[in-house]
Amino acid sequence: MTDASETRSADGSAHETRPSRLHRIMRFLPLIAPVLLWTVPCWLLLYAGQHWPLPVRLAGTALFVLGLVGMPLAMMRGHGRRQQDWAAIVGDTLLGAIWVLFTWSVVLGILLRPALTAAGVGDGQDRARIATWAALGTAAVLLAWGYAEARRVPRVRRLEVQLPRLGAGLDGTRVVLITDTHYGPLDRTRWSERVCETVNTLEADLVCHTGDIADGTAERRRAQAAPLGTVRATRARVYVTGNHEYYSEAQGWVDLMDELGWEPLRNRHLLLERGGDTLVVAGVDDVTAESSGLAGHRAHLAGALRGADPEHPVLLLAHQPKFIDRAAAEGVDLQLSGHTHGGQIWPFHHLVRIDQPVLAGLSRHGTRTLLYTSRGTGFWGPPFRVFAPSEITLLVLRSPHQPPTR
Repeated sequence: MTDASETRSADGSAHETRPSRLHRIMRFLPLIAPVLLWTVPCWLLLYAGQHWPLPVRLAGTALFVLGLVGMPLAMMRGHGRRQQDWAAIVGDTLLGAIWVLFTWSVVLGILLRPALTAAGVGDGQDRARIATWAALGTAAVLLAWGYAEARRVPRVRRLEVQLPRLGAGLDGTRVVLITDTHYGPLDRTRWSERVCETVNTLEADLVCHTGDIADGTAERRRAQAAPLGTVRATRARVYVTGNHEYYSEAQGWVDLMDELGWEPLRNRHLLLERGGDTLVVAGVDDVTAESSGLAGHRAHLAGALRGADPEHPVLLLAHQPKFIDRAAAEGVDLQLSGHTHGGQIWPFHHLVRIDQPVLAGLSRHGTRTLLYTSRGTGFWGPPFRVFAPSEITLLVLRSPHQPPTR
């Protein structure tokens, strides 16, 4: 692997990132979301045609009010200036639980009650009670399953990707992608070790981490990230920053990954050479880097490709899928990204799609450029994954210039 670009390039014109629709919506979510999340299921499960005994209504209402008040307070203490891990765990868990309960109380309220009416099942109160217990039962099952999915070592997703410009000498190159590990308040040191052990079974030529290593500073999450130093690759281990690094002293994470033996591709590229053929492996800072105010941090694709032979195929690491427009304009062959978590907890994927062009998987953009978007290796915030399983990805790069031999 050869370093063939300028170190930490900060030259060239900046690309202005306009606020997306999701960002504009997010400004108001902290105010209205908790109220909606807690009051809607409270009404549907306790009051809408239910006629529960008064003690049941009072006790249930008290629980919802406690959640409405307690969840934001816990999250502020956990993710605000205090950074108290126990509070973050409580707040995040409540957020995931109420999101699932909100979803299924609404879905079953809309679908199940009319179906029961059409089937002539019971009276209005009977149908309301059935919908309530169905929502509670569904939420409980999905939360238990989602917790197990979030905490497990991800399954390996394998796929072959043909790059028309890839030389025959690089046919069969094995690229492993991990991303969005989000080491955080829940100690996942053992999980981290097992993820790295799994990666090492894949005999990778190149291992990539496309950002969002952790929630918290490198000093605070060092123990959970340390196993990354055990990852093996025959050619290189490369890393780019995600948006969460810029919430937690990004330069500290760049320095720690460098210390652990990973190449931070901050608007730089390396050359992977084999059999007389060359692959440009480039990386850019996350698109939120420039607004962080950190000197030299920004997404600068021209700097990442400076000095690279335009005839060589390019593999680009960029944390967010929406960078694909710039990658396609520059003729990048394959972009690897994370960030979306595949939605993490259904149906949150609908909100993700407002901000990102792709939720997960392999997609084509323009005439040449492919994008692979990972659902992520870890989880953010709520310790649940519902209909969005995590993954470790093995991509085998194929050349059209000779039959596969590996």
